[in-house]
Amino acid sequence: MIFAVAAPLSELLSFGDQGYGDEMFWGAVKSVEIAFFAYAFGLFLGLFGAVGKLSGGPILKMVLEGYTTIVRAVPELVLILLLYYAGTDGINGLLKLVGQNPIEVNGLVAAILVLGFVQGAYSTEVLRAAIQAVPLGQIEAAKAYGMSAFGQFRRIVLPAMLPNAIPGLANLWLNVTKDSALISVVGFTELALATRQAAGVSKQYFVLYLVAQAIYLSISLSSTFLFARLERFVRRGQPKLA
Repeated sequence: MIFAVAAPLSELLSFGDQGYGDEMFWGAVKSVEIAFFAYAFGLFLGLFGAVGKLSGGPILKMVLEGYTTIVRAVPELVLILLLYYAGTDGINGLLKLVGQNPIEVNGLVAAILVLGFVQGAYSTEVLRAAIQAVPLGQIEAAKAYGMSAFGQFRRIVLPAMLPNAIPGLANLWLNVTKDSALISVVGFTELALATRQAAGVSKQYFVLYLVAQAIYLSISLSSTFLFARLERFVRRGQPKLA
């Protein structure tokens, strides 16, 4: 029986036609890019959702409650497939009604919007809880001084809520870096799909998936370090717990 000789790791991960290092590198870059913009979009939705849940009207509160409940109850993969394909069909259906040609949705933009939409539901609850943790007396004092709503948020609510929000937001960032791998099911090439394609050609499944795991782990460890530094910064001047 003849056994295939595995290529050296340096050759397997080299850049160029002989290796798969460039494909995996750019796949990792795309994963971080998707995660970053989806996270930012999710924070925007989450801030709007948190404020709406706390101070919005009955209808807005009901809509936001339905949004956060449904998104958090349905698996991310199902939501990604539903929003990607149903969203694309819906847009093209509207374009057809107005006499326009159908469009092909950009994979990167679709990935960011879909993951951001999912992130927004979780961010809403994290930020809502952080805002509710702000002492009510501080907000009432700001109102008594005649401070505007934006001034109250910028000078009172935001500095007081950040220490409580950052641990939850850090977890959401780690989740979205991993959830970026789910975008491979719609054919967008990020780290997970690049690794699967490289492993399928080279048949070095164990080695390449181990490398991909190391890349995801390095992203998580560096992110954890940065969020820990950020939390120490926003908690400066506060007494440390024993």
